Amino acid sequence: MKFLFKSTLLFTTFLLFFPIFINAQDQPVDVNQLGGRVNIISTAVPFLNIAPDSRSGAMGEAGVATAPDFSSQHWNPAKYAFLDEDYGISVSFTPWLRQLVSDINMYYLSGFYRIDKMSTLSGSVRYFSLGNIFITDNGTNGYDAKPNEFALDAAYSRLLSKKMSGSVAFRYIRSDLGGGMVEGMIPGNTFAADVSFFYKTPIKTGSQKSEIATGVNISNIGAKISYDGDNKQFIPTNLKVGAAYTTEIDKYNKLTFALDFNKLLVPTPGLLDSTQISYAQENKDVGVITGMFKSFGDAPNGFKEELQEISISVGMEYWYNQQFALRAGYFHENENKGNRKFITAGAGLKMNMFTVDASYIIPMVQNNPLANTIRISLSFNLSDAL
Repeated sequence: MKFLFKSTLLFTTFLLFFPIFINAQDQPVDVNQLGGRVNIISTAVPFLNIAPDSRSGAMGEAGVATAPDFSSQHWNPAKYAFLDEDYGISVSFTPWLRQLVSDINMYYLSGFYRIDKMSTLSGSVRYFSLGNIFITDNGTNGYDAKPNEFALDAAYSRLLSKKMSGSVAFRYIRSDLGGGMVEGMIPGNTFAADVSFFYKTPIKTGSQKSEIATGVNISNIGAKISYDGDNKQFIPTNLKVGAAYTTEIDKYNKLTFALDFNKLLVPTPGLLDSTQISYAQENKDVGVITGMFKSFGDAPNGFKEELQEISISVGMEYWYNQQFALRAGYFHENENKGNRKFITAGAGLKMNMFTVDASYIIPMVQNNPLANTIRISLSFNLSDAL
């Protein structure tokens, strides 16, 4: 009980004082840093980078190097190779942007199957419903449209050594923003791939069992997408790099601290004036691989702006007896690159064959549409059921 009290006290202190620390570091910046101009990188199908599950959603959206779970497909499918179970599934539901509308939802289903001691197959389906939209034609005829987007993917993960694994994933993406009712707009279709690695090793910290893990995932490497058969847009190719430290306080109590860095690997918009071409035209002939390398050095205001394009996720997870979890975290995005700043919190309860997790977003910016976002996830260990 003494260790449980200390761990709970540490978690509560983190949850209470971490936002104060962030606010102290997050004072308003001089808009002259970018010449007074917000310079947000936009892509098609941004739903691909929305955190779909509750566990990582509660840890500030950090997940590339955390312990493997049944929802690892989005964060780092290479982690599946280290799971002890033979097969399992996870289902997640996220009501999205409830501050603005009431019918935008994300549904996420992921699962895995162990082929042998070295190899694992996994897959997921992500469906993003944009609700009902009433479309009028010259103010006379009206139509109900139901725009939606979905992604279907499969991955193969393999142990490369006792401490390291790698994975390759392939993805089909379909985006129907017109709901089949907008003249001249066709559904966009494309394919993409992910490449990821995961490494973990035990370390000595006195009498306690501890572990350090690192991970990297380059996701959504794929062809551009078009909604009219001509103009093409980049999809959100993303680099995620992170680390996690886990320590067992005793046989009942365990703590994990995680840190992730994220960067979109697509070209940065230039500072254009009225005589120059648009961003879409500027990058019309830029290929996907060229755009990925270009993204590391094309910011108009140099290295300072390149650093601003990196978002940061920090999270903490506490487990008691591998049955009850408390989580908290923080997500930070620069003011000139989207200004998403929010605290996250959540909990989990693990039973014999299933686990339920929930998370909640607390924005640090007023009137943020992400306010009150709740994620619910259910995971089922089919190894115990069959």
